[in-house]
Amino acid sequence: MKNTSDTLHRFLFEHAPVRGELVHLDQSWKSVLERHDYPAVLRNMMGELAAAAVLLAATLKLRGALVLQIMGKGAIRLLVVECTGDMQLRATAKWSGDLSQGTLPELIGDGHFVITLDPKDGGQTYQGIVELQGDSVAEILQNYMSRSEQLESRLWLAADGACAAGMLLQKLPEQIQASAQNEPDSAPPDSDTWERAVILADTLKPQELLQLPATEVLQRLYHEEDIRLFEAQNVTFHCSCSRASVANMFKMLGREEVDSILAERDNLEVFCEFCNQRYEFDRVDAELMFVEAIVLPASDARH
Repeated sequence: MKNTSDTLHRFLFEHAPVRGELVHLDQSWKSVLERHDYPAVLRNMMGELAAAAVLLAATLKLRGALVLQIMGKGAIRLLVVECTGDMQLRATAKWSGDLSQGTLPELIGDGHFVITLDPKDGGQTYQGIVELQGDSVAEILQNYMSRSEQLESRLWLAADGACAAGMLLQKLPEQIQASAQNEPDSAPPDSDTWERAVILADTLKPQELLQLPATEVLQRLYHEEDIRLFEAQNVTFHCSCSRASVANMFKMLGREEVDSILAERDNLEVFCEFCNQRYEFDRVDAELMFVEAIVLPASDARH
């Protein structure tokens, strides 16, 4: 059965300190791909990073945005995925040359993994930068999370030209689970559930992760466990670029720089790297960027 929805599902093991999430990206992922022609290897890596971004953004309960970046000096120069707290997604990549040969570490070369938490409200931005370690996107993220002393976590990711998907498991501190249950007749926590849950998840094939709905994945893996599945949350593609934000970018460059660009060409032209939207400004538009608005005194205002 093919899952054609863009959804994030959270689930909880009732009698053990383990929680999880499952995400399927269909139309939102296709919206990323239809704006650029990515090589298959790069496309799949970016899809896995996109699924991971949604999973991690959901655990952080952000009001702003989570940005994941893989930066390298090899054939793959940059992978960027942004997911907002309300599950709006966008992604882009830069590369050069042939990507048909080589492992992920070879294609990226000497590189870094960057995670940014942007509150989008003027608050303080957090950014973590570490060297890349791992042979897959999932391993890179797991190594980062283990070094940042977060909850013990495991990721399973998959992507192709039609869909991207992922599953996240996290081991919670047992006191959190005990407090969450708060039921006098509930069964005692099962200390072996984490290891068992990970072993079973390792049997999940990429095509099953891509094609099966969350309910079937959980039934296939954990039919002997007591699982609580929460209501799904929708995921959508959205790019936050705008003509006004591009104009502000040029204003930050300064009038002298803008004039020098216009001296060489007839207009200013920018393509959004995420959605490929084209923005063009002629000389009149550029002049208006730097004209201060004139506010008439109240006595001179005409009605």
